[in-house]
Amino acid sequence: MKFFLDSAKTDEIEYALEMWDIDGVTTNPRHVQVSGKPFMKVINEIATIFDGTDKPISVEVNPHLDDWREMVEEGKKLAAMSPNFVIKLPATEPGFKSVHELAKDGIKSNLTLVFSAAQALQAMRMGAAFVSPFVGWKESNGEEITHFIDEVATIRNVYGYDTEIIVAAARNARQITNSAVVGADIVTAGIPVFKDSFDHPYTDVGLGKFQSFWDQTPYE
Repeated sequence: MKFFLDSAKTDEIEYALEMWDIDGVTTNPRHVQVSGKPFMKVINEIATIFDGTDKPISVEVNPHLDDWREMVEEGKKLAAMSPNFVIKLPATEPGFKSVHELAKDGIKSNLTLVFSAAQALQAMRMGAAFVSPFVGWKESNGEEITHFIDEVATIRNVYGYDTEIIVAAARNARQITNSAVVGADIVTAGIPVFKDSFDHPYTDVGLGKFQSFWDQTPYE
């Protein structure tokens, strides 16, 4: 499974790349706003960080756009800025159409805000390189998520679509693990979620014991 960092903060991205060799980045308007930088400035900075790699960076079109022609036009402009950029589009009718049109020109897209397997299926049909089913938001709303990701993965595998599944808005290690078990390709999460997922209190207890034994044992 690949790990993508869900962030537009360049310091977080550089840390995740150095420490975990993160496989890619997903951004959205909230992440860009939190970065405190203008949209164009921050996505150019992120592109520079990944220059010379094939690691994808999802960059979202203006969420106010509701005409597929305008979405495609903006998507092409963004894609021309960096070979790493994947165009992020909403799971709406114009968004699906935009995926199809961009794919004709070899431009990769990521269908976001996917909350049903039917939406994911349409994204795959239309040629999305990535589809992003959201789990954190659904679970917070009391909805079941494991079968949701399982259904998306099963549809993809049964029909042989090339679309990679990005489990989005993961909130904890259990969601990451469940996503891996059912065959998702990628999980994207914020830096605190990944940090927590690598830790376990028993690891700390065990390390403390080993350190004590080490200190009580002659080295030579």
